[in-house]
Amino acid sequence: MRDEYDFSKMKSRKNPYAKKIKKQITIRLAVETIDYFKGLAEESGLPYQTLIDLYLDDCARNNKKMEVKWN
Repeated sequence: MRDEYDFSKMKSRKNPYAKKIKKQITIRLAVETIDYFKGLAEESGLPYQTLIDLYLDDCARNNKKMEVKWN
């Protein structure tokens, strides 16, 4: 492998995956919810944050609505 590469003549191009890049946010979740997804993560071998993202993505794609009842 070369010790140095000359990138000065390289042409730049847009990232074809830019629309799929994830955005970092802060969200508060119940400890029980995190524990649940961490348990699923151990079973599946996927990171728990990925599982949460996949679940929320499925809800958004299938236009799932939740029923909220206040007591």
